[in-house]
Amino acid sequence: EILYLMGARPVYLGQTTRVIGVEPIPMEELGRPRIDVTLRISGLLRDMYPNLIRLVDEAVACIAALDEDESQNFVKKHVNAEMRKLLDEGLSRQEAADQSTLRVFGCAPGAYGAGVSHLIGTRQWENYEDIADVYENHSSHAYSSKLHGKKLPDLFRRRLSQVTMTIKNESSVETDMLDSDDFYAYHGGLIASVRKNSGRAPIALTGHTDDPERPVLRDVALETARIMRTRVLNPIWLEGLKRHGFKGAQEISAAVDSFFGWDATAQAGRDWMYEEIAARYLFDNKTREWMESVNRWAVHAICERLLEAEKRGMWKAEPKTLDGVTQIYMRAEGLIEEELR
Repeated sequence: EILYLMGARPVYLGQTTRVIGVEPIPMEELGRPRIDVTLRISGLLRDMYPNLIRLVDEAVACIAALDEDESQNFVKKHVNAEMRKLLDEGLSRQEAADQSTLRVFGCAPGAYGAGVSHLIGTRQWENYEDIADVYENHSSHAYSSKLHGKKLPDLFRRRLSQVTMTIKNESSVETDMLDSDDFYAYHGGLIASVRKNSGRAPIALTGHTDDPERPVLRDVALETARIMRTRVLNPIWLEGLKRHGFKGAQEISAAVDSFFGWDATAQAGRDWMYEEIAARYLFDNKTREWMESVNRWAVHAICERLLEAEKRGMWKAEPKTLDGVTQIYMRAEGLIEEELR
């Protein structure tokens, strides 16, 4: 996908599946401009697939060197502009050439994560720009055939300032973007950073390739709504979790936390989602009493997230709903205090 967006394709060794390089797709065959792509890779990909980092690096250099008009080759356009910028900043021609083609970034060598979920968890942030700052601090380490984790925050921010679309692909239907804080930490953090550096919210998509013959693209906000309706607010899902007692209630709380993280980073939440969470898990006496009996901490955590969202202006709560959540929160605190005595 990355190579195709750039207008390149892999070169295979004979009739084998071994990739030994890349080659440009002729413009006549491609039929569209070449699109510039920047990657934010995970620490796991960095450790396991250095060959893919080198392949992308080779592709950028190959496409940027083509004798084509910059209006049809955005990789070349941005590489040339970055080259001029770096030379003006005093870098040598070789250093400027090496850095202008950097398109792969991640966390520091030996480090993992994007820092966003920890920040959300500690509540030590005021707005999406604070989240973006943490994401950039963890993600601005460059990787190429010559560099291994050199921190270049200004260069990373300039790359993000030119991004108009973000995408994170998933190849399985067994997990979704509300299943783990990794999803909003990496992709949500990227969306926040692009918004901060470009001054506009990007088109944010999730790619689904569980069926390779039928890839699907979905808008992040619409995908959040789909998951809320089909899983998080689905009574069948709730009934299944009840069989798991403490862990089942914890899964509900974790889903609410992930939803909150997506709203904080990418503004993917809507008022009706918060209202429905309150109605399904707090105001339904049977469900809440079950949660209190197996894991009263989960009730407390859900209330905390809803109240935090309202306080931050992320949720314009109905007065009746807000009052009800506050009352249940106070009740949950009392139950927990009794448990700790």
